[in-house]
Amino acid sequence: MKKLFVAFAALAAFSVQAETLSVAATAVPHAEILEFVKPGLAEQGIDLQVSVFTDYVQPNVQVAEKRIDANFFQHQPYLDEFNASRGTELVTVAGIHVEPFGAYSAKHTQLDELPRRSEVAIPNDATNGGRALLLLQTAGLITLKPEAGITATPRDIADNPLQLRIREIEAATLPRVMNQVDLALINTNYALEAGLSPQDDALVIEGSESPYVNILVTHAENTDNAALLALIEALKTDAVREFILEKYEGAVVPAF
Repeated sequence: MKKLFVAFAALAAFSVQAETLSVAATAVPHAEILEFVKPGLAEQGIDLQVSVFTDYVQPNVQVAEKRIDANFFQHQPYLDEFNASRGTELVTVAGIHVEPFGAYSAKHTQLDELPRRSEVAIPNDATNGGRALLLLQTAGLITLKPEAGITATPRDIADNPLQLRIREIEAATLPRVMNQVDLALINTNYALEAGLSPQDDALVIEGSESPYVNILVTHAENTDNAALLALIEALKTDAVREFILEKYEGAVVPAF
């Protein structure tokens, strides 16, 4: 009985002393990677609390309002556009991995099967929409105006030989509309959640040179947070590198 009391007392002391670090993340692969490092952080006295979100807006809003300490779901171009449009001052503290962006179809097995006036769904946010259009250009399906950059929109299409009809749809819903369109350009986290294999199922996919590294983000007053710094260190270990390579088989690529 005495030993049991001591054990409970030790547990209670740990719960009081443990420092809480809250992180918003999309489910796959971000939350899975965070859950992988959670036990190691607990040994350091850090209680990592992972909140899973299904959209690309609220994770930033929650951190900007300091309701959550950090988030892990986005790449730098998206963060830059979000800060500019929302007037927020969120900052990047670490780059962790790349998720090569792909185009998928439930109706066709090759891009050259796409008929004239095919419906093509892309994300409706500025940076991922532009990323999708750049991939379509790389695939030879469209040509963008020379001045179009990473925030290109359908209005920047200069040449569209197949007269593709571009539909801009909220990123999280793209896997669910695959049966309704000829081609859907889907962020890898949502593709993985839908059971798609980027390496096996994508008709075209970004190369390993993709600049869209997924980042850990916090608000400007939190960059020296000791628990956050411990999380960064934990995420950049050989163990995490091996976890990513083995679990995602090339669908997610370490960037450290």
